[in-house]
Parts: sequence; structure tokens; C-alpha cells
Amino acid sequence: MSHHHQDLSQLFDSTFYNLYNTRLVKGGDEPIYLPNNEQCDFNQIVFAHGYYASALHEISHWCLAGASRRLLEDFGYWYIPDGRDQSQQQAFEQVEIKPQAIEWALCVAAGKAFEVSSDNLLGNGKTDRTAFKAKVYQQVLAYIKDGFPNDAATFIVALTKYYQTPWPLVSEHFQFSGS
Repeated sequence: MSHHHQDLSQLFDSTFYNLYNTRLVKGGDEPIYLPNNEQCDFNQIVFAHGYYASALHEISHWCLAGASRRLLEDFGYWYIPDGRDQSQQQAFEQVEIKPQAIEWALCVAAGKAFEVSSDNLLGNGKTDRTAFKAKVYQQVLAYIKDGFPNDAATFIVALTKYYQTPWPLVSEHFQFSGS
């Protein structure tokens, strides 16, 4: 199955543009969310380098942000780039559990492999990837049981239809081996 960012952008736009005036846009080095302004009359979810996985991750953050945060650049969240110390890395991982759980569901819906990301290659903050992935997995199971946020659920369905993958998502679709 092929995964092209152009297909994802078109699917996102057809699902959400008319409702939220938001588009998924290929960017450069750093992803960012930009609310509409004098230079652009629509909101932009900018993902890095045309990477499909980056697009899914940024969509996940957008799905969680909610109406008030979608008025703010990068949803008003703090972000310390790669190079975090241990305390900063732990804070980063804590806020990444929910978006990465949604990203995992989007990957499953698109028939694409998911890799948990601790996003700290240059820092001295250590990550136990297995423990972090276990937390993300537990959040996926909670979402399956209690329901995904509305926009995430809408896009998951759109992806399953586009890629002809199984719906509804069930826990058996998510493999956690502890590694």
C-alpha cells in the first residue's frame, strides 16, 4: 500500500476544510500550526518535509487542540526542541501520550506502521522507549473503550474508507510487544 502526503492532504482538506477552514500543508524543517492571519486566510497544519508520518502526527495534535487552542500559533503549547535534558524530556513524553495514541490509530486506519517518537536525538534526557510506548498503548486502549476525540474519530473513519482498512478499530489492530 502506498502512502503519499498529497493523498493525505487531499483527504484532510475534503474532510475538514469547509468545516474548519484548515488545510494540511507540506513544509520544511519544522512542523507548526498557523492560524489564519493577514498573510493566509486559512489555518495551516504544516508538516515537515512532506513526510507522511509527520503529517499524521501534526493532525493528531490538531485533533486534540480544540477550538480555543486552534486560534493560537502551535496551539499555544510549549515546545523545547531536540536537545532536552531529563526533566524536559519527561515533560515532553507526558504531553505526547495522547497525540501519539491518536497518531497510532491514524496509522492503523491508513494501513501504515507506527513508531513511537521520543524526539530527542541530541539531548541528554534518556527515554525508555518501551515504557513510553506502553503508556501510548494504554491510551490507545482507553480511546478504543471510551471513544476518540470527535475530529480524530472523523478522520480515522475517512482513512479507513480511503485505504479500505478494517472499521471499527479494535485492540487487536494494535500490536504492543514491549520492544
